Amino acid sequence: MATSAPPLKDELDIVIPTIRNLDFLEMWRPFLQPYHLIIVQDGDPSKTIKVPDGFDYDLYNHNDINRILGPRASCISFKDSACRCFGYMISKKKYIFTIDDDCFVASDPSGKPINALDQHIKNLLCPSTPLFFNTLYDPFREGADFVRGYPFSLREGVPTAVSHGLWLNIPDYDAPTQLVKPRERNTRYVDAPIGRYDDMWAGWCIKVICDHLGLGVKTGLPYIWHSKASNPFVNLRKEYNGIFWQEEIIPFFQSATLSKDSTNVQKCYIELAKQVKEKLGKIDPYFVKLADAMETWIQAWDDLNPPTKPAPTAKPK
Repeated sequence: MATSAPPLKDELDIVIPTIRNLDFLEMWRPFLQPYHLIIVQDGDPSKTIKVPDGFDYDLYNHNDINRILGPRASCISFKDSACRCFGYMISKKKYIFTIDDDCFVASDPSGKPINALDQHIKNLLCPSTPLFFNTLYDPFREGADFVRGYPFSLREGVPTAVSHGLWLNIPDYDAPTQLVKPRERNTRYVDAPIGRYDDMWAGWCIKVICDHLGLGVKTGLPYIWHSKASNPFVNLRKEYNGIFWQEEIIPFFQSATLSKDSTNVQKCYIELAKQVKEKLGKIDPYFVKLADAMETWIQAWDDLNPPTKPAPTAKPK
């Protein structure tokens, strides 16, 4: 009996940032092995990262990134998981699933392992409803629908650009909360959404851009099991400035608007970078450097992903 091909097998890359051997992939093998992996190695490029047999992958370290991007390599953040953004840049696929090496397969309330990738794919292939909240969460999921009072004019939804899953076990707390709640664990599996600065910054940018372009973001299912709590004292040192800055950063993103000339993600990101430099640069010179890196990242993206030229049409003789 013929087995069906995994969904989006030829349209999806899996991006993994890491500094260690990828033994965690053994647990994910039933779900991730059919797909191509892009591994971005942080830290010492002379260190050999071991990948379990049977996975199809490309691995890039700091030396590779410097070779490929040249002077624009400065836009790639290292010493944190934000180095994954190089994987986004180098991928030629329509969809990207990214996961950290301390995240494992979770189980649903019945004990069945959760295929997180499959759920993310389902999320991306059905619409989102960002304009009006549905109390049954995702109305397009099997067994759910729009509740009474939901405007019929909005039920078509909008295309989904991002699917954002959640952690079970170790919560994604900031350093001060980690310090006062060191033993707290998230054990609640619920069918609804929840809320170091690289991923939060990306989320704030995504929200502004998706709202502008009429795209949706899904937060909630699927869950994965987060097994390693990072050191709260190290985190506090990394987050110290951000804890103060976020009180001005969040209002900035809440009020940010983009012009009608920003008609794609690249143009939106460049315009947002200019606003970051103008408005947040007054808080600290770091934001001027960050804004420059945002623009450089788009330039590097455009270099590696030039627009495809239409095939020439044959002229009649």
